[in-house]
Amino acid sequence: MDNPGALAEIWNSAAAVIRSVPRSGILVATIAALAGGWIGSVMIRQRVPTGRLIRTASTLVLTGILVTIVLQLSRFDPRLEMALPDMGLPQQVVEGGETRIPLAADGHYWLKAEVNGEPVNFMIDTGATLTAVSSKVADRVGLEPRRGGIPITLNTANGTISAQIATMDELRFGNVAARGLDAVIAPNLGDTSVIGMNLLSRLKGWRVEGGTMILTPNNPQPVLKTAAP
Repeated sequence: MDNPGALAEIWNSAAAVIRSVPRSGILVATIAALAGGWIGSVMIRQRVPTGRLIRTASTLVLTGILVTIVLQLSRFDPRLEMALPDMGLPQQVVEGGETRIPLAADGHYWLKAEVNGEPVNFMIDTGATLTAVSSKVADRVGLEPRRGGIPITLNTANGTISAQIATMDELRFGNVAARGLDAVIAPNLGDTSVIGMNLLSRLKGWRVEGGTMILTPNNPQPVLKTAAP
């Protein structure tokens, strides 16, 4: 973890979550838990029997909030990820075979994918931390915000926008299949869906050769495909 760029990415993700906490129910829960802890401490000093119970409950709530934040941050980057399927968080897996994506006339790499079986055009953005879709696309493919998730902020060409975390059951393009992948639903994203580094960093590797982006998953297959829109 001595790569300054990687550390900057992690720090920016953490800062985005922290900035978004005041716009979520977690702020209310945190304030309530802190107030409960203070009331419990006063009751303990007054020798009220239920004071210790109230303070303990407050501590458990604050611990749960901290775990929620850490789990969300850890899933943004496979170097930090804690896969906990037994807590309702699916393991994020990207597998399949080598896939080649040609450079489009506009200078971007576009691909046609299927999200939960529905077609979606994506632009690959190596500067984006997370894969993202608009609210319109999310509605069409049946993608819903994760319950208990913390909203985050994204910096886009149209300014800073608020987004909700969701989980893609399956995203397929070319020979690549991603399952359980975290993504963000951004209301003001427009028509451009983005594949970010949370997918690319789970590949064995990716590179650009002669205007073609080559994606190599960890479980390569012999068949090659071109994932152009």
